[in-house]
Amino acid sequence: MAGSAHQNGEQCGGASAPLAGESARDRHVPVLLERTLELLAPALAVRPAGRTAVVVDATLGMGGHAEALLAAHPELTLVGLDRDPEALRLAGDRLAPYAARTHLVHAVYDEVDDVLAELGFSEVDGVLFDLGVSSLQLDQVGRGFSYSQDAALDMRMDSGAESTAADVLNTYPARDLTRILRDYGEEKFASRIANAIVREREREPFTTSARLVQLLYDAVPAASRRTGGHPAKRTFQALRIEVNGELEVLSRALPRALDSLAVGGRAAILSYHSLEDRRVKRTLAERAKSSTPAGLPVELPGHGPQLRLLTRGAELAGEEETEANPRAASVRLRAAERIKEGA
Repeated sequence: MAGSAHQNGEQCGGASAPLAGESARDRHVPVLLERTLELLAPALAVRPAGRTAVVVDATLGMGGHAEALLAAHPELTLVGLDRDPEALRLAGDRLAPYAARTHLVHAVYDEVDDVLAELGFSEVDGVLFDLGVSSLQLDQVGRGFSYSQDAALDMRMDSGAESTAADVLNTYPARDLTRILRDYGEEKFASRIANAIVREREREPFTTSARLVQLLYDAVPAASRRTGGHPAKRTFQALRIEVNGELEVLSRALPRALDSLAVGGRAAILSYHSLEDRRVKRTLAERAKSSTPAGLPVELPGHGPQLRLLTRGAELAGEEETEANPRAASVRLRAAERIKEGA
């Protein structure tokens, strides 16, 4: 979830692996922080009729972006969502000085509209998504997100969820394994890997990552290993996306969040791989153009653009930030402003 990026080919966000006793602030460096604050700032001033601004951090993580937003805007109310109870606990500690202005909720981000309704907010002024797996999740070896250390094949962002990566590997038919490896991992050897998994699990079910990594080394041709990065990175990405339903959740969540924006409200979305970014790009582009049928001489009422795009394409982290925080290397930032009431 929040704070994702790449280090050694693995998607995640934040700084290097944590030491015992480190706080969330020590463990997490928010990606593109200053640019994100700059894009959201015009929407977060005190609103007309005395209403203070409300921002939703839909992927709270360890609260890095949230803390900066609250510090920059002394009247701001923040609603933070995360499906990971441990992330919520750490973020709560980090944001304790702002407790009177925060609502932290254990929820998946496609529940954003329900959360806002329960809190009594009919509209908000800012929305932030920082997608992918967090540094907290990647750095905790026992959660199984990383292929660099042997661990149980879990990969659940919410530890209370039912299905794990091991369940996927040990129960999905070869055709479904092929589909998720191809569609979610963009793995060109998807069928070969899926068939190898099915053969191996008949001998012994998969339980830990080291055995899967070895299978991937054996299944991916040597020439591809030399030029295509770590042979496990695409399969681990695919499994994580499947276990957590990430792309389906994003496809539901982003329209609901955009619908919650007041006129003048802004959304900023940080993505970390092409599958996420394509969905974000398509959703924003559709709402930034007229829905009046082509050929009509005038704009039909209620059919004009709902959004104004604030970024020209996707913005990237600069060289200086990437050098300081390698996990920012793959970020893609897009932002938009609500310019009219929806049809």
